[in-house]
Amino acid sequence: MEFKTLFLALALSAVSTASAVPQTAQIVGGVAATAGEFPFIVSLQRSGSHFCGGSLLNSRTVLTAGHCAVGMTPSTLRVRAGSLNRGSGGTLVGVSSIGIHPNFSSSTLDSDVAIFKLSTAIPASSTIGYATLPGSGNDPVAGSTVTVAGWGTTSEGGSSPALLRKVDIPVVSRTQCRADYSVAEITNNMWCAGLAAGGKDSCQGDSGGPIIDTASRVLLGAVSWGEGCARAGAPGVYARIGTLLSWITSNL
Repeated sequence: MEFKTLFLALALSAVSTASAVPQTAQIVGGVAATAGEFPFIVSLQRSGSHFCGGSLLNSRTVLTAGHCAVGMTPSTLRVRAGSLNRGSGGTLVGVSSIGIHPNFSSSTLDSDVAIFKLSTAIPASSTIGYATLPGSGNDPVAGSTVTVAGWGTTSEGGSSPALLRKVDIPVVSRTQCRADYSVAEITNNMWCAGLAAGGKDSCQGDSGGPIIDTASRVLLGAVSWGEGCARAGAPGVYARIGTLLSWITSNL
């Protein structure tokens, strides 16, 4: 399976593509986001470069994907909030600590969430807000519309846009997603979304970013993995916040 982090995607691009492997994500088939639509989204950066997305849960806490945190050193990271541009504007702060879900598996990507604690608080403002978490056990309803946002590439193996983008996609039932992948690959801590025909998806650089209920704006998941980007019969896979909520809230 393939993560949707930008650093890994760049490394993978240098490897032979003779065999298909799951890839990390970016927004494919979407449109530009507007100011205020995702006041809680943040860009995670290392050495000045964006590599994953995240969601502000309060002034000092960011939720992202577990695989975005593996091997990372807090002192080398920065978080940009309150800007549509991943490279400028808004507020840029450091990271003081990183916590990865204790059940996270780098091989299966089960329980794919992590918490970054910020070294400086980011207060709510006209451009910055905090995500609303779902209820315990929340499982997005098949066929309902969700929205994923990020600075990921706009095509598989493509370039990453400077400005935030979003795309609306339908939730895919877990039964169908397991048929598309396998029962073993799609755990109860995951859910899926995308078009059967492909064409709309998250992609490289979107990992860890938010996917929300389009109507309520509740944060339902974090971008996790998928086979390529926007391929037919290969929906995007997202960490299921509803089953991981107790650990998340214990780290707020």
